[in-house]
Amino acid sequence: MKMNFKHMKILLGTLAMLMSFNAAAGDAVAGKEKAQLCLTCHGEGNTVQGVGTPIISGQYKDYLIHAMKSYRSGARNNAIMVGFSVNLSDRDIEDIAEFYSAMDSQLFTPIE
Repeated sequence: MKMNFKHMKILLGTLAMLMSFNAAAGDAVAGKEKAQLCLTCHGEGNTVQGVGTPIISGQYKDYLIHAMKSYRSGARNNAIMVGFSVNLSDRDIEDIAEFYSAMDSQLFTPIE
């Protein structure tokens, strides 16, 4: 198969996109350090400090990123979470999400 310039551009663009996605993967070690305030309420593992505080250990990383960015933007409203997330950078959010999503959890999706 002969590769023309158009195909080469598509291939290079795809590789660049994959490399940038991998670079933004998040760092669980940095996330643990950044999550010290989060640990106060959400705990580490399946422990929860207060009634109504979600267990986020083992939660899907994409969900955690979406939730934290939604609190930060004000699209999702919770006075405590908005206050904590407003100063988080995208990298902070990715690191914290990596930390929590890497934990063991009893979370599961019920099969009906």
